[in-house]
Parts: sequence; structure tokens; C-alpha cells
Amino acid sequence: MSATVRIVVADDERMVRTALRAILDAETGLEVVGEASTGAEAVSVVRALRPDVVLMDVRMPETDGIRATERILAALDPAPRVIVVTTFEHDSYVYEALRAGAAGFLLKRAAAEDLVQAVRLVARSDSLLFPAAVRGLAAGYGRRPSAAPAWVARLTDREADVLRLMAAGLTNAEIAARLRVGAATAKTHVAGVLAKTGSRDRTQAVIAAYESGFVTPG
Repeated sequence: MSATVRIVVADDERMVRTALRAILDAETGLEVVGEASTGAEAVSVVRALRPDVVLMDVRMPETDGIRATERILAALDPAPRVIVVTTFEHDSYVYEALRAGAAGFLLKRAAAEDLVQAVRLVARSDSLLFPAAVRGLAAGYGRRPSAAPAWVARLTDREADVLRLMAAGLTNAEIAARLRVGAATAKTHVAGVLAKTGSRDRTQAVIAAYESGFVTPG
């Protein structure tokens, strides 16, 4: 990733795109390089411009943000980080977008400083994870398998502990402190969890934990 975080904004409302661009372009090290008004256009623009971060509205004409996210992540390597921008926190569209590989979500009513922080966070390859919100989404829209997936049995005891702490929203540093291990060791365990659950990032791993029944929303 370059020193400047390059961003594409995808939203079917011109005023929303203009507002997001104004906020982001005013920040040092952030630049909006493209816009899209539909999901299909978002896929084309992202493929052409190869941004670092995409702000993706989930409800758009032609192709919604979920399908657009799936196509972008499947087509590009390395893929950009996708932040879902939504009006409603508890929305099945949000959950499906996270399952598709979005790094997190942000409410349209979020403060400007929260938007900027979110973009910087995911640009560093972190996930924009809100434990309480993901718990609620999993409770409402999660898919429960008839039997636990094979990856559950492959987790070591320590990786199992780490996944539970990830689901609680702890960072690597907080996990290291809680388990009384070094930061490098915690990072290694998190990497092991991602590999065994087949997850792109922490958000997908947490969703996998809920959908497998390994962690329960309650």
C-alpha cells in the first residue's frame, strides 16, 4: 500500500458520495480516487483503479453491495479492504456483506472522525469489528449447521481461547495481555485461527465462530 490511502466511494446517492469525498479528501494521507453509483459500476471502477479501501453502500440498484463485494474480492489479489456503509445497523444486508468478506461496517450517521478512523484502521489490514453488533446480527441472521464444521476440532486449546477473545472484540495486544503471552505469540495464534477457519480477517473468523455454534450470541 502506498503512503496515501486510495479510496473508492460507492453509493447511489450523489450527495452521500460528495459528503464522503469532502471528508476524506480533507485528511492528510487519504484520497478519493473514484466514485460509483451502482454495484456493477463499483466493480468496474475498483478493477480499473485498484484502490486500498472501498466504501460500499449495501443497497444499490443493478448489483447490490453484497454481490459487488464478492466480485471485487474474488477478482483482485491483493484485494482492497471493503467497508460497508449502511443506514441500519441490524440489517441482513450488513450481515451478508460481512460474510462475503467486508472488513467491517459503518453507519451513515457516523461522525466524520469515526469515518476517517475507520478508513485508516482497515487500510492497516485491521477489521472494523463491533462485537455487540456482530452478536446481534449473528443472532438474527446467522446460519446454523446441523453439525460443527471440521475446523472446530482442528483448533488447539489456545487457538480456541483466542477465537473466543476475538469474538469478544479484543485486539492482539489485549489477547496477549489476557493470556499472558507475547504479542508475537498472540499474532501467531490469531493467524492460526484465520487459517483453520478459512477466514480472510477477524470479522469473518468471528462470524464463523457464531455460525458454527462455537460461540453463541447469548
